[in-house]
Amino acid sequence: MLSHPRIWKAIDSLAARNGLSASGLARRAGLDPTTFNKSKRASPDGRLRWPSTESISKILDATKTDLDTFMALVMSDRPPVPNRAIPLINLADVEGAFDSEGHMSGDKWDEVAFPDLPAEIVFAIEVAAEAMMPIYRDGDILVCSPSVPVRRGDRVLLRSKTGELYGGTLKRKTMHSVDLSPFHRGAADATFTIAETLWIARILWASQ
Repeated sequence: MLSHPRIWKAIDSLAARNGLSASGLARRAGLDPTTFNKSKRASPDGRLRWPSTESISKILDATKTDLDTFMALVMSDRPPVPNRAIPLINLADVEGAFDSEGHMSGDKWDEVAFPDLPAEIVFAIEVAAEAMMPIYRDGDILVCSPSVPVRRGDRVLLRSKTGELYGGTLKRKTMHSVDLSPFHRGAADATFTIAETLWIARILWASQ
């Protein structure tokens, strides 16, 4: 049967399946970031609050999730998703951290525990200095995957075949080119040909 805990658990599970926190899911859906906060799930007098049907509709649309899938999450009694050891490297050490085919290499990788994600390849990069200001600050950790499809508006990292790593918001991706709006303040939009692009990794989560 439907219950207050099951509905909120399903929202949390949907966020996790997409590499997001509950507030991150709300932001992606165009909602106030506090919409799904724990404090919003009950009134000060202890009365339980339910998420609105409009907010549920928006998060399903934002994550391309159908109602049947969401209801499966509502009725699921599975235990929480287990943690996964994700390779972690500092942005300052990225040079030499990937081989010519884009695979992780070198001995400067560390590990960080993170809830398991439905992605084959996942790694994390720790932002250094002001390389990605004002979007990401020094010390922020970006959990990324080059095996997850990207779409317009996603925040991504792009690795060129010459070894450079670029961070930005995806403006457009065609069969021939990729257009990015860089994170770094003042930087002009950049276009990369597919021929010079090694991979594009979608940023699934950021520790901001």
